Amino acid sequence: MPEAVLTLNAGSSSIKFAVYEVTADATARRLSHGQIEDIGGAPHFVATDGGGAILAEHRWPAGASLDHEALLSPLLEWITRHLGAESLMAVGHRVVHGGETYDRPVRLTPDVIAALSRLTPLAPLHQPHNLAAVAAVARLRPGLPQVACFDTAFHHGLAPTVTRLALPRRYAAEGVRRYGFHGLSFEYIAGRLREQDPALASGRVIAAHLGNGASLCAIHDGRSIDVTMGFTTLDGLVMGTRCGNLDPGVVLYLQQVHGLDAAAVEHLLYHDSGLLGVSGISNDMRTLLDSDDVHAREAIDLFVFRIAREIGALTSSLGGLDGLVFSAGIGEHAPPIRAAVCARLGWLGVSCDLAANAGNAALISTPDSAVQVRVIATDEESMIATHTVNLLHPALASAG
Repeated sequence: MPEAVLTLNAGSSSIKFAVYEVTADATARRLSHGQIEDIGGAPHFVATDGGGAILAEHRWPAGASLDHEALLSPLLEWITRHLGAESLMAVGHRVVHGGETYDRPVRLTPDVIAALSRLTPLAPLHQPHNLAAVAAVARLRPGLPQVACFDTAFHHGLAPTVTRLALPRRYAAEGVRRYGFHGLSFEYIAGRLREQDPALASGRVIAAHLGNGASLCAIHDGRSIDVTMGFTTLDGLVMGTRCGNLDPGVVLYLQQVHGLDAAAVEHLLYHDSGLLGVSGISNDMRTLLDSDDVHAREAIDLFVFRIAREIGALTSSLGGLDGLVFSAGIGEHAPPIRAAVCARLGWLGVSCDLAANAGNAALISTPDSAVQVRVIATDEESMIATHTVNLLHPALASAG
């Protein structure tokens, strides 16, 4: 059997995965994908092929208390049965935070894992789950190479003015600075745009990764110039359950007036805010768009307003704007949100082709629009697989 790479994106409530065949020319061809969902509820493992046909499935009883080792065991057993015991060459992980040290994918060793664990306070919602999956694979398949691919790496070239926070310098020495996230998604978008329209890709583009987590990235000639997320994944846009950009005085108010301690503030800002907090209904944009509740409308309006406002700020960082790309769950599948954002950007010369937008076309701007507007489906998993192959088989990759 040919060699294969498994990619893992481990979160608190789900573990997304994909299996890629490593071809002779060092490209990664996806064979299957799926997820282990409803962790903490009634966990469900399902793997499907490219057409959506179920290849494997496993359910646990509701309320089952399972660690990552128990959750990943059926997946690894299925890969062994499906591809052969010797086929899996490596596991590539999405790791949200690489800190100031890791500017590219790296093979996971005990020292690297320890260093990444120390970054947990910078990404408390993600880093522990990312590393728990690493530990589980190490126990289940000792000796199997594992690679970390970082959401911060794409932004490592940001200028000091962009990364600096106006705090005493002693905190900067501890790594308190702006980092930027969703880098795997933005790297993929930049690559796909270069394939689709090299001239636009070499210009000034803002990529909008809009999902339950959401952020914008200003990209010039394929390089990250500025971002909306900063020190943590709380910053920037309104998200599903996260607040986005917030006056620090609000945190002081919550502590001093409402008596919230650090843990309570953390839970409020990460889990109870954003679209869910404003609407009081749901963090799911589909539910809000289908609702006639006034609070749902207010949450949507705030979401759109903040995106448009931040696009204006990033346009300043770029010195102009040639292209806008929508991506991720909301960006790819919510035409009303794309139309509303574009309507707020008329002052930039953005003109949306409403028919193309409603039909989820790849190009949704009108011919006379000063800014080209595109929709590109992101694929973080393929970036992880490609980085893993390139790191472990550099000679093969260079030959390809």
